[in-house]
Amino acid sequence: MNKPRLPLASAPGKICLLRLSALGDVSHALPVVRAIQAQWPETEITWICGKFEYKLLRLIEGVRFIVFDKKAGFSEYFRLRKQLSGERFDVLLHMQVAARANLASLAICADIRLGWDTERSRDLHQLFINQRIEAVARQHQVQGFLSFARALGLRAEQPEWNFPVTDAAKEFADQYIDGQRRVMVISACSSHVLRNWTVEGYAALADYAVSEHNMQVILSGGPSEVELKMAAEIESAMYQPVLNLVGKDTLEQLAGLLSRASVVVSPDSGPAHLANALGTPVLGLYACTWSRRSGPYGSLAVSVDCFEEAARKYRNTTADQLPWGTRIEENGVMELIHLGDVKQALDRILDSAT
Repeated sequence: MNKPRLPLASAPGKICLLRLSALGDVSHALPVVRAIQAQWPETEITWICGKFEYKLLRLIEGVRFIVFDKKAGFSEYFRLRKQLSGERFDVLLHMQVAARANLASLAICADIRLGWDTERSRDLHQLFINQRIEAVARQHQVQGFLSFARALGLRAEQPEWNFPVTDAAKEFADQYIDGQRRVMVISACSSHVLRNWTVEGYAALADYAVSEHNMQVILSGGPSEVELKMAAEIESAMYQPVLNLVGKDTLEQLAGLLSRASVVVSPDSGPAHLANALGTPVLGLYACTWSRRSGPYGSLAVSVDCFEEAARKYRNTTADQLPWGTRIEENGVMELIHLGDVKQALDRILDSAT
């Protein structure tokens, strides 16, 4: 039997998208879904996603979601296989190279199994696919995901997110937003603690936003011990008022809050990419990772990026000499980000909005 060829000559009947996690990466995958929905409206889309990510993705209409709970262990792979038994897809978009996703893909029957190129693969990813996207050197992750859409034959040069915000989420935000002032939301923590900026830096920036720009400052984040501790320390270090909502909202409510912000300040994190998907300006803080690869796509020009300095200090080389996707997660690396540069970036964002 001949292997089906790409690009497709006509719209497929059924597409399965496999991207389990994380929040930032599933937000990168959404423009692929939007391209399919816009150009192949009759195509049925199934998305296999993580349990946590589903709390947000479930708001997207026109997609059948199958939740994969990684904490359930090997029984989850058998449950997935049973759920998909007897079902066949025209295309599997295998968008995650991790071993967990590769194993999960074995439960999915598809004629075309499209995955990442060799350079961006790991954990034997190439054994679980039969076609791969084009290899493009030093490509931003958003464009990497859009390569899946282009490989199918879709027009997808620039991303469209159209991320939904529920009325309930808007009402939640309205409880806290001062409608007479511009709003800065600080989502201070990444899932990797070494990517987080300093308490002193966040506090000083927040004070500057209030005193110099008359902004309302809101601290946002999840209920983890790290995030609660960081928020408490930022609040304690500030001399201006701040509203601490860390651990007090759901993912759905977070979308409402981020959609109402004038600017979101965050390191390389899921909330930064969610804010970007909502069209909110993001002041990204980068040193562990390179914003050219994983920064908030619509706000790359205003990200404060010290990855080059980190490469020289911690790897004794230049950023261009490092493999694409390198992480420099070293103690103190985020201290390369200077408060003055972050203040200037905030000024530029606010000036461009007036």
